[in-house]
Amino acid sequence: MLGRAKGGDDAAAVEAVRRAAVPLYGGESDWDALLELVGDARFVLLGEATHGTHEFYRARAEITKRLIREKGFTAVAVEADWPDAYRVNRYVRGAGGDATPDEALGGFQRFPQWMWRNDDVVELVAWLREHNRSLPADATRVGFYGLDLYSMFASIEAVIRYLDEVDPEGARRARQRYGCFHRAGGGDPQSYGYAAQLGITPTCEEQAVRQLHELRERASGMAGEEGGLAGDEHFYAEQNARLVKNAEEYYRSMFAARVSSWNLRDCHMADTLDALCGHFESRGVPPKVVVWEHNSHLGDARATEMGRDGEWNVGQLVRERHGDEARLIGFSTYTGTVTAASEWDAPAERKRVRPGMEGSYERLFHQAGIPDFFLPLRGGGPAAHALRTSRLERAIGVIYAPETERWSHYFHAEIADQFDAVIHYDETRALRPLEPTPGWESAEPPETYPSGL
Repeated sequence: MLGRAKGGDDAAAVEAVRRAAVPLYGGESDWDALLELVGDARFVLLGEATHGTHEFYRARAEITKRLIREKGFTAVAVEADWPDAYRVNRYVRGAGGDATPDEALGGFQRFPQWMWRNDDVVELVAWLREHNRSLPADATRVGFYGLDLYSMFASIEAVIRYLDEVDPEGARRARQRYGCFHRAGGGDPQSYGYAAQLGITPTCEEQAVRQLHELRERASGMAGEEGGLAGDEHFYAEQNARLVKNAEEYYRSMFAARVSSWNLRDCHMADTLDALCGHFESRGVPPKVVVWEHNSHLGDARATEMGRDGEWNVGQLVRERHGDEARLIGFSTYTGTVTAASEWDAPAERKRVRPGMEGSYERLFHQAGIPDFFLPLRGGGPAAHALRTSRLERAIGVIYAPETERWSHYFHAEIADQFDAVIHYDETRALRPLEPTPGWESAEPPETYPSGL
């Protein structure tokens, strides 16, 4: 890690950014430089500095479309639960019972619903379905997949539904094994994790492992027998069983150590990405995947203070496993509005984002004087060198607490080692949920907001 930035360093860094930045004007050609940077990479990881910014979602959608059309990408993998995203996958590939993108996104009922039930994702889902419909009959359809592990009980239900259709006796065994979770947690994964970690009830680890092994044995027995949608559905069920096994450990770890639970979650997401690629390869499809997650998951953790505290993340693991085949793209904003909650499971609000703090990358990018820009960092150069000095970086998740922003939303990082490029929007606006609450609709952010704590 290099030293932290000083005043003179900032002036030189601002000039280096100004010279290297590619201005964005809102046209399709905005992303020509990014596609050149992607080259032949098979993994393009598109981050976001918040979970509720319209410009981030819109840009990721436009980049994703070009990666699909021009680079042959065949999957979109997102920071969402596997069963909910797979319902969207069925829809965009012309299967399932949903008639509209809104219906296909109907599985996203758990907080924070707005992350995937919003206007920008509806537009992307509609585009994916139309793109797939336009392809020749023998062409590979683009899929939509979730990498996260919060859906423990929904995944249990999905495994049982699948087995009810193909193996009723196997479904009976699954119900017996998974019944352990209902007895221990009453249908709530956090209650299960608390009780199991403290020894109030036995863990269900063995039952989850046995069920996963049984599904894997079934997959081995049917190798080569089922292709197409049937093979996909078994893969879907097996991944749900793997999710249950990993979620069981994750929810127990939540009541032990934060680093442990973070690492379990991000390892699960990276492993799911690799499992998805293995599934494609087994079908003779070269995997090329665009990933949508928060910067905190997709920027290389080794270039952040969290990494030095023992955390790893998806971006680090993908770089370690796939090397030059990966490109990590971060996003940034200086100010504007954001869709976020004030506490966990609270209604979505439209909140004012404070201007970036002194000593932050957000403030430095604002000082470059270019409203919106793409900044390549891969391969060195003056900008990359200047941005290897440690500075503050902001991360707004599903909760935004501006009153404690320095401590709850900023961390130190060397952004040029964290990402291969950064996309900066100086002023951004809140993502619009499909079901905006009265509080979101009536919110009128003030024209100014205090920048100090």
